Amino acid sequence: MYTYYISVGSNIGDKQGHINLAFQSFQKHDAVSKVISSSLIETDPWGYTEQDIFVNSMWFCESILDPHQMLCLLQSLEKGAGRKRHIHWGPRTLDLDIILAFDEGGTMISVCDESLTIPHPYFWERTFVLEPLHELLPTFTYKGVTIDDRLAQLNLS
Repeated sequence: MYTYYISVGSNIGDKQGHINLAFQSFQKHDAVSKVISSSLIETDPWGYTEQDIFVNSMWFCESILDPHQMLCLLQSLEKGAGRKRHIHWGPRTLDLDIILAFDEGGTMISVCDESLTIPHPYFWERTFVLEPLHELLPTFTYKGVTIDDRLAQLNLS
């Protein structure tokens, strides 16, 4: 059994609708359980900034799917929402990224290959990821820094 924290975003069309439909499908998947969503927040784009604002969230779940199988499930949900990959960090109907993964013993999983990197390589730099993560995992610490302290650092920048 694995535990996942999945970043969720949308900035095209019915943003909340895309997220809600994907969440409902995700909850119904046989290999996924205990699905919890953070609150939805509106955020400015990151990276490529010439686009509409995002609605972001974070999902927590437990699953028997290994990280690569989870990636396939998330990509199928993106495809179902009409996701097109034209511009790196560009507009999207649905964006689902595995941010953190833990094994049954609670040890953080590290993956780095051509298709997947966990922890997500930019998660510690993005308030739109950390704020919803904080809601679900307020005691999280990464490389000796608490999520509270990291959010304070980023908000001062």
